[in-house]
Amino acid sequence: MAYKERNNVVVDKSFYFGCDIVNFCKELKQNHNFEIASQLIRGGTSIGANIRES
Repeated sequence: MAYKERNNVVVDKSFYFGCDIVNFCKELKQNHNFEIASQLIRGGTSIGANIRES
């Protein structure tokens, strides 16, 4: 993955957290937990979006 670190701990950690959430949701979908996976991906990735907006 080509990600340029920003020298901002909050931005970097939120990006990696979002990546971990996406990977975990892929596993959930393979186990047929679709509703939980879709809610988790929206909630987990919105953190990075909110940080970026602020």
